[in-house]
Amino acid sequence: MITISASQLVDEANAEIETISAEDALKLKDDDGVVLVDIRDIRELKREGRVPGALHAPRGMLEFWVDPDSTYHREVFSSGKKFVFFCAGGLRSALATQALQKMGLTPVAHIGGGFGAWRDAGGPVDKDET
Repeated sequence: MITISASQLVDEANAEIETISAEDALKLKDDDGVVLVDIRDIRELKREGRVPGALHAPRGMLEFWVDPDSTYHREVFSSGKKFVFFCAGGLRSALATQALQKMGLTPVAHIGGGFGAWRDAGGPVDKDET
């Protein structure tokens, strides 16, 4: 039997991290000091489309990509830039942002409402043509 629900975990994460609106994220999309990071599954990207210029970092590999001591480390996460994470609706990205913040990655934030909010706010989306 579980003792804490997934929604409670998300609520706790949101209490500890920075959440930005899709509208504010749109203002950051061309900022060289910011990296938008899409943590959705590759199937979601193919089905729903991608945010142009966003880095795709699958949720299952994220902590390993961030950790400089991991054989999976990606240099972009050592760039000193601000990372703004998003998933489909803002739940997974809240948990991911909290985990990475606990690891010491700063500055970090996530988009409240995720990709859906981005799209609804008029954010550009590249559709997969395959």
